[in-house]
Amino acid sequence: MTYASLSRSSRVTKSAGRLLLTAAICASSLACAVERDTTARPAAANSAPIEQDPWESFNRSIYAFNDFVDIWFLRPVASSYRTVTPDFVNRSVSNVFRNIGDVVSLANTILQLKHERAAETTTRIMFNTIFGLGGIFDVATKWGIPRQREDFGQTLVYWGAPEGNYLMLPLLGPATVTDALGYIPDGLINPVNRLESPEVFYALGLEIVDQRADLIPGENLIVGDKYVFIRNAYLQQRRHVINDGEVQADPFLNDDF
Repeated sequence: MTYASLSRSSRVTKSAGRLLLTAAICASSLACAVERDTTARPAAANSAPIEQDPWESFNRSIYAFNDFVDIWFLRPVASSYRTVTPDFVNRSVSNVFRNIGDVVSLANTILQLKHERAAETTTRIMFNTIFGLGGIFDVATKWGIPRQREDFGQTLVYWGAPEGNYLMLPLLGPATVTDALGYIPDGLINPVNRLESPEVFYALGLEIVDQRADLIPGENLIVGDKYVFIRNAYLQQRRHVINDGEVQADPFLNDDF
């Protein structure tokens, strides 16, 4: 049965499912950026202020659930993926999904009136899509056009919304209230949600596994209370993003994050 032959209710259900999964990926991507950033600055991460975590008891219980899922499901799958996938393929998969994610960043740079950055991101998408064969190769970074990540949470803060408290979300990971509210608009912007094929679910699942696999090399650098380490690193990195709109380069990959 083709997608066109499905009933209207079935199409709505699949679209909603893709949106939720894409929102999860947005959060997963941000969590990945946070944990990657912790590996570069572990001491600073543990010294971050904690005034944004008045819901720590609730957050810890959600973190324990997330950690259980990661230990018994996601990490073993990601580890197997990392073992059987050549580095070139792994990097190419990451590049493709980042090229798609750049569309979300472009929309948010426009909403934040960052015209120069919007022009750079547009050029980046064009170069990687055309010369990078759909994003398989990150030629834009090699040609001096780095990735500029922007999300709708940043857009909300740009227009005056408060960041809100730190919040650990089930399966999605660390966020602030404003950051969490931005996941759904970012999911709507994501081009993946315009695809009319059930195979998109496999692509979204692959992205999550690929991102989790990229974290494995730096896990041993997380020290002390893991919850505190990740929370403080996330809050530091999030403030860095909100303040100047820049994200540090990915220390685990040869391209960029």
